[in-house]
Order: sequence, then C-alpha cells, then structure tokens
Amino acid sequence: MAIGDIPTYALYGETGDDPATDWVHCETIQIRSRLHNYRILPHRHEKLFQILHLASGTAEIMVDSRSAQLTGPAIVTLPPMTVHGYTFSPDVRGTVLTLFDSRLTHILADMDGVRETFRSVQLIRLRDHEDAARTLSVDIASLASEFAGRGPGRLEAIQARLMLILIAVHRLQDSGRTAGNRSPGRRALQHALRFRELVDRDFRSHQPIEVYARRLGLTPPHLNRICREHLGDTALGVVHQRIILEAKRYLTFTSLSAKGIALALAFDDPAYFARFFKQKTGLPPLAFRAMQQSTTA
Repeated sequence: MAIGDIPTYALYGETGDDPATDWVHCETIQIRSRLHNYRILPHRHEKLFQILHLASGTAEIMVDSRSAQLTGPAIVTLPPMTVHGYTFSPDVRGTVLTLFDSRLTHILADMDGVRETFRSVQLIRLRDHEDAARTLSVDIASLASEFAGRGPGRLEAIQARLMLILIAVHRLQDSGRTAGNRSPGRRALQHALRFRELVDRDFRSHQPIEVYARRLGLTPPHLNRICREHLGDTALGVVHQRIILEAKRYLTFTSLSAKGIALALAFDDPAYFARFFKQKTGLPPLAFRAMQQSTTA
C-alpha cells in the first residue's frame, strides 16, 4: 500500500491476502471494534465481500463520503473496493461475515438476479421486517456456530446457511421493486450490471467503449441505450462517473497530491486530470478536498 493511499485490508487492520484459512471468516462486531475503541476508520477490501449484521446497539456507517445512522437490527452488505468505516456504540452486538467475492459469484451462479443485488451496497433496517429479522438472526448464529466448530461437512453447512442469508437479504431488497423490473427487461439490466462490474475492474485502463461492448457481445449504440435506460447515463458517462468516484475517494481519504492522484488513475497529464475533474464536479481537485475537510471538521 503506497503512502497516502486508501487503506486496503484483508480484515480491518490486517494486510495478509487471505481472511482466514477458509474462504469465509466470521467474528462478532465486538471482537475487532473494541480493539479500536469502537471506531473503524475508512478502508476497503480489494477482493472481499462483507455482510455486517447489527443485532443491537447503534452504528454510524460511512460509505464513500456518505454516512447513515443505524439502530439494530439492521444488515449491511459491502462489495469489494467500497470505502467504508464505522463508529459503534460500546454495547454493540452483531456479526461480520467476510468471504471472497469470487466465492460469492460461485455460490449464486445459478440463481437468476440474486448476484446483481450484491454488486452494490445494501443497507436494510430490519425493524419493520420482524419475521425476516428473526430468521436472519437464527441463520447467522448457526453459521457462526459452524464456523467455530470442526464438524463433518462444516464448510458445506456454512455455505448452505450463507445462501439462505443472501436469499433473505435479496428478498428484502427486491420487495421494493416494481414488477416491471422482473419483466423481459431483465436481460438488458443484467448487461448493464455486468458493464458496471467491468468498469469497476478496468476503469483505470481507459479502454474505449468499443472494447467493453465487444466483451459483452453488444454494439456500442446498444450498450449506450442499455446504460441510459438502467444506469442513467451513456456508457462513457458511466466510466467517467467511476473515475470521478475514485478521485473523490483519494481526495477525501488520502493525503496524495492532485498529481499523485492523476498518476494513480493512469492520467499521463496531471493538468488534464485537473480539468477533467473540474468539468465533472464544478471544482478543482484541491478545492473539492478543502470542501470535504471543512464539512467533516
């Protein structure tokens, strides 16, 4: 991790590649947060997907530059590379599940539409979903028990419980969707979400839209239509949004200079990066940083 970069951990405070000897790790919120005085500073995980189950107590969660107040019960899911941090109340109770994102893809491979739910942050307050809250608590407790034990079929049992947890969260999130989102437009939506996934992975390479379209088996005009319909912007606009998001993360959470951020984002000309950032946000990079610092002071 370069000096001034956003901290990227396996688990918070740990820099090893694997979260555990298994593909999944499970621990209480108390175990790690009390070591840090119940404050987890902004960081991200390169290859890991996390589920945080807040059973009771309170938490202020920061995701990128946005924050929200949570009171248990609640559940949060975080895809890889999402900058996040927490401030918990000392009486917090709950569980954090961490697994490789590639494993998540494997688990949900045959389940239409479920994988797409977890490509973005999900934050669900459970007070109005009492039955689902009870079911989630039981499944998470059972998973934690399996994780702590060494019984036959342990990892298979963990995967089965995890699948039930993921389905429950997907159903809660999906309950607010209209029937139109489950109609023939589903294939176009899947293309849009797959495009966003490719952009998240490759935005630093500044690839032409034609390359993305070819990888998706689409023409550039078709990809643009899909992006406008489901992502609210052109395909190039989606790429630019992702670059700006990363630039904002660096400006907010690191001490890198504007030139350093330009290099980190593969801009050959720092002056062009500064113009690009101002065009998209209305502010020069360092003015944006100053504004962020003044609002958090």
